[in-house]
Order: sequence, then C-alpha cells, then structure tokens
Amino acid sequence: MREPEAPQSRPSSPTVGASSAEVDTGPMPLLTRLNERGIRLLMGVDAAFLLLVMLATQVFRQGWNPAGWQTFSPSLYLLSYVATAALFVATYYFGGLYEREPRLAFPPVLPRVVRQSVAATGLYAIANLGLTSLAKELGAQIERALPMPFPNLIALFVLGSIGVATNRKLVHWVRYNREGPTRVVLVGAPDEVNVARKHIDVDADRAVVVASLGSPDELLVTVEETHATEVVLLSSRWFDTLYPRVLDRLEARTVNVLQRVTAKETMFGLERVRQIGGLPFVQLRSHTMQTSRAHFKRFTDLTLLVLSAPVLLVLVGLLAAYELLVVGRPILFWQERVGAEGRRFRMVKFRTMYPNAEEDGAPQLATQDDPRIVPACRWLRSTRLDELPQIYNVLRGDMSLVGPRPERPELTERFEQVIPGYSRRHELPPGITGLAQIHGRYHTDPEYKLGYDLQYLVNWSPTLDFEILARTIWVVLTRRL
Repeated sequence: MREPEAPQSRPSSPTVGASSAEVDTGPMPLLTRLNERGIRLLMGVDAAFLLLVMLATQVFRQGWNPAGWQTFSPSLYLLSYVATAALFVATYYFGGLYEREPRLAFPPVLPRVVRQSVAATGLYAIANLGLTSLAKELGAQIERALPMPFPNLIALFVLGSIGVATNRKLVHWVRYNREGPTRVVLVGAPDEVNVARKHIDVDADRAVVVASLGSPDELLVTVEETHATEVVLLSSRWFDTLYPRVLDRLEARTVNVLQRVTAKETMFGLERVRQIGGLPFVQLRSHTMQTSRAHFKRFTDLTLLVLSAPVLLVLVGLLAAYELLVVGRPILFWQERVGAEGRRFRMVKFRTMYPNAEEDGAPQLATQDDPRIVPACRWLRSTRLDELPQIYNVLRGDMSLVGPRPERPELTERFEQVIPGYSRRHELPPGITGLAQIHGRYHTDPEYKLGYDLQYLVNWSPTLDFEILARTIWVVLTRRL
C-alpha cells in the first residue's frame, strides 16, 4: 500500500499519458518552443561569457586600443572570436551539456565541461594548423592563419571551462529555488523503503520522500497525486512490468526514473552511477540516445558522405551499369520499411531478385541460398553492395550510415508482438550497416539481433560508427554472412 505524505499545494499538472490535445492550454512561450528544438538560453549565456574571456585576454595582453593589436585587424579578431565561441558552444551541445539532467544527485559539471573544452580547443588548434600550412603553401608569409595566439587559447580553455561550469551551477541553483526540493516516490519492499528513506533523509534539504509503494501497480496514479519529480526503483524485478509503456509515460511527464544499484547490477559494468546520501543509483531512460547526440550522429553522417562522395559516386555508377546488363530495367528496387519513431519510408536498393519474387504478396525473409536471387547478382548481395543506393535515403534523413537495419512493416508488427522492447530499435533512423550486421548472419534470430541493436544505441559514439564501417568493409571483402 502507498503511504500518503503531507500534501503540498502546487499547480495542477497534466494527466500522465494525456495526449497533447488534452493538455493544450494555448500558444507555448517562445523559450518553450526553442527548448523543444534543442535551443537553450544557456547557449547564449555561455557564448557571451566565452566572448568576454577572449576579448579580456586580448586587451590584457595587447592593450585597450584595438588599433595597436598586432598581426590582424580588430574586425578580423572579433569575427574569429565569434566563430570560436560558436565552435565551443557547438562542441558543448554535441557533448550533451545542454540536456536536462535529473535534479536528484546533480552530477559533477566541471569534469564534463573540461572534457568538451579539450575537444573544442583541439579542433581549433587542428584547424589553425591546417589553414596555416595551406596558406604557407600558397605563398602567404604569416605566423598563423587564425588570429588567436596560443596563450589566448590556453586562457580561453581554463577560464572558459570554469565559467561554463559555474553557469550550470547557477542554473541548477535557480531551478532548485524555483521548484523546491526533489519530490521522490520510492518503490520497493518495506525493508528496502526504510533503508532508502534513511539515506535520502540525510539530504532532506535537496530531496523529500512524498510516497512509497510496495509494487509499481499504482505508480502512475501516485506520481500524479503527489506531483513527484523522481521515481526510485529499489529492485530490478519490476523492470519488465514498467518497460516500455510506463517509462514512456513518465518520461513524457518529465519524471525521472532511477534504479538502485546493487552488487548484482555492478556486474553489468554500469557507468555514471550517482548517489544521494550514500544511496547509489543509475538513471533509466525509455529513449536511450539524447537529442544532442542524435544531431551529432546526423552531422557525422553528412560529413562522411561529403568526404567519400567521389569514390561512392563512381562505385554506384559502375554497379548501375552492371545491373543494367545482367538484370535489365528496373535496376532499382523500392520497398516500404519502418524507420525512426515507427515512420514508414521507401527504401531503395539495387534489384537482385527476379521480378514478382513475392507473388503471393506475403513478406519473406531472404535466406543465404534464396532461389529468388538472380545468379549474376549473388555476389552483390554477399558483398552487400546492393545496399549502396540507400545513400539517397541517408541524404533524405530516412536512414543513417550505421544503425539497426530497417524491416518491413509486416515483419516489424510480428516481431513487436513476440519480442519485448523491439520498438526501441526505432529510436534512431535505421542504418545501411550496423552492429548486428557485422556480428550476425542471415540466420541470426531477430531477438539476438535486437540485442546488438540496443547495445549500439546505448554505446553510440562517432568512434563506434567508424569501427562498424571499417569492419563492414572487412565483411564485404570476406563475404561473411
């Protein structure tokens, strides 16, 4: 049974799981609309602070009079400083520093800011080195291509990191004073609840327990009645009950769900374990990848396509000519697939099967020795070069270079009915290749492939994408299916 706590007056909140039409109260404020698009007011604050650091350092080293600044004109200095501030803010954004963090056990900020500042400083230094070398090759007699000298860059790294971290501390302080202590619902057996309550009471000025439950059966109702901001699960035995629908509804209400970490969970190599009053926990998300990281992945895709365009265009042209000779028209095959967030799109590939390969209209999974495949095209499928036209889908944003392979709607519906959590693979655009493709085979069970797909979502990084692309080339060369 739930233990009611003393109620506190708060503005009523929309019902958990209510549709947007049910909770619509009129036009959203400008800041709310910008936040939904990933644009934060804090970005402008950080950029202004970084500009101030750069200008102050310049004045400190070369004086108040811009006319006396060496090497470059004042306008070029200012333009360079604005671009540098944009580079740092973009690096912070792609590094997840503008994502909303849980209020319970706010994670240390400075180490994260320092890591992202190192990345931004490195990008600036590499760009300066490359442009300077290019300018000297073209005959320019310059010390450096970009105006900022090395001591100024070091000052920006040190002071900028401290200032950006301080900005986040101030935002957290303002949020705490505006919203009050974190309101926590504990879910667990009575003895687990009692122990957890003692730990949280140590930091009573930051968090208060507003209710406790012996099971998650009434969790949504309890969260609504108590206006809770955090739910702490004291046991992992209810995860299958809550995932994915209940977690989705809590996330839509911006309620954070936290899982207590026991000795058993540490065997899974959990990262970013946090604590409050000595109680260790990790945050659970129904959506694995943050919006900023998804945008970074899209940026990485487009960058790689631009850099590899000369080779890809020649290869696609040669394969198109071969297709025209061995299979005739049409050389392309279009088929409806399920993409990000369950949206359907038309995926394209080189045609490798005889016409009317599915005369009965029922979808069939391809096999390694499928008789429907044109013999002269078997090598295309074994090397997966028939997938190259999907570059078009990547450019449109329907797909990514790396990600879970898209399935047909009929097969997706079947898998979602029998495999719990299958829909999570639709959090990102599907990929031309993926972790399941370099480790699995044609006969690999869909549930096993889902394990690879979810592992990819949790551990995504540009480095992982590069690794998968490189290993895909090895799979293509060895024809390992």
